[in-house]
Amino acid sequence: MSNDTVALSQTLDRGLACLDFVAAADRPVSVDDVASALDLHRSIVYRLLRTLERRRLIEREAEGDYIAGPYLAVLSRSVRRSLRAAAAPVLANLAEELQMTAFLVVADGEDALTIESVEPTSLNAHVAYRPGTRHPIDRGAPGLALLAGRLPASEERAAVTRARRVGWAQTEAEVIAGMASIAVPVADQGAIAVLWLAGNAVDPADVANHLIAAAAEITRRLGLAQ
Repeated sequence: MSNDTVALSQTLDRGLACLDFVAAADRPVSVDDVASALDLHRSIVYRLLRTLERRRLIEREAEGDYIAGPYLAVLSRSVRRSLRAAAAPVLANLAEELQMTAFLVVADGEDALTIESVEPTSLNAHVAYRPGTRHPIDRGAPGLALLAGRLPASEERAAVTRARRVGWAQTEAEVIAGMASIAVPVADQGAIAVLWLAGNAVDPADVANHLIAAAAEITRRLGLAQ
């Protein structure tokens, strides 16, 4: 057993696993749902959930099921604060210019994690892509853009190599069926992307140019411009 394993707090690890499961669920979940998913005894899960509820990280509905709590929003404000502050107005402009949902993505281990999203205000119907959405970093335009912002790696996807060469990545239906996306890395901080219904008439090069300009503006706002 490694020293890292010995140093772990089993109770904290289980509690965070409960929080992750509840927060990622697309519906309210019960104690039994969590216990089954995490393969833990119901009484253990119940105590962990009540502790998380007391800290307002989750909340219990009238029927007794659990959903993400309001304090998660407070904690999330400090996540990549400078990057989010620099990106927010740029994403808003991008969403209106392109009439597409624009979002900011960062690497979280082996995942691409959305931490900011802006939807166009002038469309009745648009694609929602919420903060907290994650997918494997080697899939989808945002993940490929994150990898393209790094130094070349052995056995990387050809799409990553191409994205590094041209400055942007494009994929279709790799993360969400029927959706297409283009993304651009932002220095070594993250990536910005837009999402639209595949099949819509879109000029990829024009969209990419908007994103490249937006990424340059975010970089300037961060004080990282060359």
